[in-house]
Amino acid sequence: MANAAVFFDRDGTLIEDPGYLNHPDQVKLLDGVAEALKELKLLDYRAIVVTNQSGVARGIVSEEMLGRIHDRLGELLARKGAALDGIYYCPYHPEGVIPKYRQDSDWRKPAPGMLLAAAEEMEIDLTRSWVIGDSLRDVEAGRRAGCRTILLQPANQEETGTDGPDYVAVNIREAANMIKKLHRSEQDDASTEDAGVEVESAADQEYSVTAIEAEELRIEPVQTESAPGVHDQGLADQDTPRLLTEILEQLKRMEKSQMFGEFSIMRLLAGIVQVFVVFCLLMALWSYMRSDGQITATHTALGFGVVLQTMALTFYIMQGRR
Repeated sequence: MANAAVFFDRDGTLIEDPGYLNHPDQVKLLDGVAEALKELKLLDYRAIVVTNQSGVARGIVSEEMLGRIHDRLGELLARKGAALDGIYYCPYHPEGVIPKYRQDSDWRKPAPGMLLAAAEEMEIDLTRSWVIGDSLRDVEAGRRAGCRTILLQPANQEETGTDGPDYVAVNIREAANMIKKLHRSEQDDASTEDAGVEVESAADQEYSVTAIEAEELRIEPVQTESAPGVHDQGLADQDTPRLLTEILEQLKRMEKSQMFGEFSIMRLLAGIVQVFVVFCLLMALWSYMRSDGQITATHTALGFGVVLQTMALTFYIMQGRR
């Protein structure tokens, strides 16, 4: 299964935007960025940066320095327990002063080139992915790639048109919360659908088991009279589940009756007599220990014990012959 991802713009979204950032010391994380990345990672989203860096084409920053800037970004995130899964940047611009980079590119937002390249290299399902950025270029790139989009827009900034992003958030914390809420809602919907399939499957299985049990009992079909305008076979099909249910109930009652079938009056009497046998033997032992030479009471108790034991055995034998 393909991965889902959240694509982030860099300047003004993850870090402060001083305008053509060109040194690692200028990298400053915005509030809530590390926490948002960690929360989205728990939802199995890849975190990927896609950023236009025309400063390379303009001669303001080199690609080597850009690499150091991105290393600094990764270091600051790691200190807070967060991380990025990839960084894609476009160094080209048609008005650049460096000939190597003076060109247009389908990687430059609002073109979706960086997102498409990331999707191919990292096996990302763009339809399940998001783009978060602070400009309409980010939104347009996300829409053209097939992602859902969130525009970061401070509360005091003028609102965009209705045909802009899918959602608007004040900051990255709110954007992450939106994704979490929608993700859980979609999971709940999927769980409900799966549960419905499982219930239907269980019902089919129960009906199959019932049919097998009925076949083993060799149940004869019940003849019923057809109502006007109703086919006989249709009525039989309607009655079958009810008849099978009644058969199962009868089997359960038979099982319960067998469970208690061992109980009998004879066995009850034998048990009661057995208790008295033990009592008589205890009395005989007590009388013998306190005997002062007369052992009549002891003999009497022993005699009762023998008689009662014989009665108990008789009861058990009678029960066994039933």
